[in-house]
Amino acid sequence: MVYGRNPVMETLKSSRDVNKLFVQDGLSGDKINAVVSEAKKRKVQLSFVPKSKLDTLSDGGNHQGLVLAASPVNYASIDELFTKAEQKKEAPFFLLLDGIEDPHNLGSILRTADASGVHGVIIPKRRAVGLTSTVAKSSAGAIEHVLVARVTNMATTIDELKDRGLWIFGTDMKGKDYRHWDVSSPVGLVIGNEGKGLSRLVKEKVDETLSIPMVGDVQSLNASVASGLMMYEVFRKRNSL
Repeated sequence: MVYGRNPVMETLKSSRDVNKLFVQDGLSGDKINAVVSEAKKRKVQLSFVPKSKLDTLSDGGNHQGLVLAASPVNYASIDELFTKAEQKKEAPFFLLLDGIEDPHNLGSILRTADASGVHGVIIPKRRAVGLTSTVAKSSAGAIEHVLVARVTNMATTIDELKDRGLWIFGTDMKGKDYRHWDVSSPVGLVIGNEGKGLSRLVKEKVDETLSIPMVGDVQSLNASVASGLMMYEVFRKRNSL
């Protein structure tokens, strides 16, 4: 189930198979009408239902009067991530998430990844959140545009990426100031778990660690905020004014 106005609209515009659009009874407005119009264009079955039905379908999520029954999001392959970079004639920039467990964090990260030109996101199959309805809602539709690969072993994947020409960087409090980061070559950025940071095996695999300087009393940042700063550092340096 995909819910929320932006996620539903982006899914309708995508190539995913969609089965049925549930719309809250009595709800209207430009955004609702635009979604309904898009659904009719795709010949998607419409069902007008009470808000309580949508609450159940979205498992209590903030559905904004719309829930769409759609096929699962397909995960990409590592090759597809490289192909996307090649098509854009850019040095590959991948984001590797080492155990992100909060679906809201993952959704926010995907939203920033889409905005900052990341070619793909890599997540592990175990001990991490996958592409759920909550992630789709938090991403505001970016889940339809960002390639996400899911791998069995993150450490092994890092070895593969190195063999294919990437320099792998990880985030760590004791790392080099990220403002001195050279991003001209193909790079992979590893963001660690919200509480534990990088796992031991992954930390041993990275070429270099980077830190974000802080002057406040709370010397830590939310995973999605930290990754956002790092992603935009790559964007800034690769797209100078």
